[in-house]
This record gives sequence, C-alpha cells and structure tokens, in this order.
Amino acid sequence: MQTPIYDVLIIGAGPIGMACGIEATKKGLSYLILEKGYLVNSIYHYPKNMTFFSTSLRIEIGDVPFVSHGPKPTRSEALEYYRRVADTWNLDIHTYESVEDLTAEDGLYRVSSTRGSYLAHSVIIATGFYDHANLLSVPGEELPKVRHYYEEAHPFIGKKIVVVGAANSAIDVAMETWRAGAEVTLVVRKPEISHRVKYWIKPDIENRIKEGSITAYFNSQLTAIRETEVDIETPEGPLTLKNDFVLAMTGYHPDFSWLRNMGLEIHEDETMMPYANEKTFETNLPRVYIAGTVCGGMKTSTWFIENSIEHAQVVMEDIVKQRAKA
Repeated sequence: MQTPIYDVLIIGAGPIGMACGIEATKKGLSYLILEKGYLVNSIYHYPKNMTFFSTSLRIEIGDVPFVSHGPKPTRSEALEYYRRVADTWNLDIHTYESVEDLTAEDGLYRVSSTRGSYLAHSVIIATGFYDHANLLSVPGEELPKVRHYYEEAHPFIGKKIVVVGAANSAIDVAMETWRAGAEVTLVVRKPEISHRVKYWIKPDIENRIKEGSITAYFNSQLTAIRETEVDIETPEGPLTLKNDFVLAMTGYHPDFSWLRNMGLEIHEDETMMPYANEKTFETNLPRVYIAGTVCGGMKTSTWFIENSIEHAQVVMEDIVKQRAKA
C-alpha cells in the first residue's frame, strides 16, 4: 500500500498541536497529529484540583467558546473543553503513538512511529515540556517517597512532607496538603516566594508561613534524602528533619535527547532553547517547525497556552508560502 503524503505532520496533541491542526484545516492542508499519550496529555497529568492562572477566554482555540463555572477554569473543565474542540473540528489525531524517527527522504520527511510510517512536506513539533522533571540531583532522590508529580492531597494526610520549590506548583501543593492535614515544610532555594505565584494564593501561603502553620526555609536546599528523614542546608547551617515524603516541584523541561535525535539543534547554554527562526519558528531543518511551550527550552515561564496559540497561525502561514514556492 502506498504511503500517503501529508502537507504537514504535527507531533503533539496538546492545545497548540490541536490549534495547528485547526489552522491546517482552515487552509485546506492535509495533516495528521501524532500523540504519544492522551489528548492534551500534559493537562491530564496536572493536579486533579488545579485551577488555571488564565481565564477560559485566553486559552480558547478554534473559535470554540470555553465557558467555565468560575473566573478561572479547572483541570476537569479544560479536559472537557479540549475534547469538545477535537470533536467540533473532527481533528485527525492518533493517540498512544510515539514518534521515534524523523528523516529526510526525496524532498519530504518520513516520520516513523511505534505504529507506522508517514510522509509529509512539513513537520511541526509541539511536544511541550511537562514529561521530564528537573531533578534535585541529591542522594536518595530515587527513593519511592520522592515525587516529582502531584495528583492530590489524600495520600499525605497526617504525614510529614517536604515541598521543594517556590513557584505555582510548589505553593499549590504546600497549601493543598497542609489543608488536608499534612505537616508541611517548604524548602526554597531563593530568598522569597516567586512573584509569579497566583495572586490569590501568594498572600495565603505568606500568611501560613508567618503564623507558623507551614515551616519555610529560604536560601536553602535539600542535600540528602533517606527513608525516614532529610538533610537541608540552611543559612544557619545543616538541618536534619523527620520526613515521610518529598514532593519536588522543581519544574520540567522538554525532552532534549528526543529533539536532538529528530535532528534539531539546541542552544548549548542555560536556556537550552531549540534553534528556530524568530518570525516563522522554522528550525535548522527546512520545513520543520516548533510551536508552543517547547520553544522556550529551559525557560518554561516564557511560553504558555495563551501566548503561544498564535504560533499555529504563524507556522501554517509559512508552510503555505513554502508550498506555493515548491
């Protein structure tokens, strides 16, 4: 059977990958979206009770209205919304299909996955960054008590937990587990809570720290983890605490090894950003683009759903221009 040739193959079925599929539809281009996990895989793995920082209006795609019950949408509302978007636009998405190889072939690109092989004139990589946690790199991090992802507070009721981090994920976890009955210690590498923490949460955590309900060590870092305790280096010196769980909410990063295997060049500096044209998002590989949060590399606070939705239109317009020249 002859392999079909798509105008564009999109890797990643998050909101930006879906937006790329919608733009391809609008422009009459044939496309296929491949996703290694679920539809909007990263959002599915967010904490069950998470509330977005953005309003529902700002993360709408495809002219499909997103109406939430509160001023900020929840994870469950977002999952339902993006399912509705996929259905409304009849998006061609293959879930549970990981891309393993990308090679140039007779002026096209062959994309090989765990389930098949596809040819396309252009490729868009919209894989995000949520699948790979930033590690603490301390002894004991491999213990089962250490978690880099958080679902809900129930497992930690009555337990002594250390939460590492000072941004939204860490503060959400600290507050939710404390309210559920955990004894929470917050370990922060910097001198204060991040200014990026949700404005309705920041005063709450600061008040809990001030009153002593949550213990916080600033300018400090975890140095070792053992079955029943942890070591913390503080400005006043080393400290050992009894401990049941460590929730390391230290952020995430794109799969740089996979990107390199696809042939993308990465800036070898602290940003680790993939090389891309600032105007078109075309990478070092002709007609291979990046879109969405993967564009930021380690600078994961640069791009979000709401400010990278426009990538889809920018990239698709360049693809149309390049197809017209061919």
